[in-house]
Amino acid sequence: MKNPMLEALSLLLEKLLLLSNLRLFSAGAAGDEQARRGVYDTSSFLRGDVLEVPRTHLTHYGIYLGDNRVAHMMPDILLALTDDAGLTQKVVSNKRLILGVIGRVASIRVDTVEDFAYGADILVNHLDQSLKKKALLNEEVAQRAEKLLGMTSYSLLWNNCEHFVTYCRFGTPVSPQADKFCENVKIIIRDQRSVLASAVLGLASIVCLGLASYTTLPAIFIPFFLWMAG
Repeated sequence: MKNPMLEALSLLLEKLLLLSNLRLFSAGAAGDEQARRGVYDTSSFLRGDVLEVPRTHLTHYGIYLGDNRVAHMMPDILLALTDDAGLTQKVVSNKRLILGVIGRVASIRVDTVEDFAYGADILVNHLDQSLKKKALLNEEVAQRAEKLLGMTSYSLLWNNCEHFVTYCRFGTPVSPQADKFCENVKIIIRDQRSVLASAVLGLASIVCLGLASYTTLPAIFIPFFLWMAG
């Protein structure tokens, strides 16, 4: 049985991560009419390669399947609203992507290299060096990706595009991006100045909004939990 406190903390961390990366979705997500598309030379890509597209704050990952096709995990709220493949197979827009993240619904889909990268520079197998893990054979990597095609649950912290490609490439799903974010949150929590800041904000909300449960309880419990966690 899952711990309700851990589930609530996980949800809070995911929302913080989403808010911290709204610029990523608004400036670099597929489907933005103002985004520029690039033309890519795919002759150097091998089936099973990990393609990496740096964004403003995060990095998007996919598995190259050959013939200008990339398998990647993409949040999409339309998947929860319709079964019409003609609609869901269109390039995912910013609104669909953000709502998909919030709704925690996604698919592992196949797009062209151009739609996957959407004008950004592409790094190939960069994770091999950064993670220092031994990669599986390229054909096995591609076959793993193809077996996972279709709808899936989505989580910024526990099941994102990086988890997908590291599972395919190395056999173990990991996400250094999510781990780094969690470490930063730990640092903030352990800093006792966070307790003082939350207490001051809590008192300010009581003064401005009055003595009520929706102001008093957060003003008491948030500093208390930060103090206990620190």
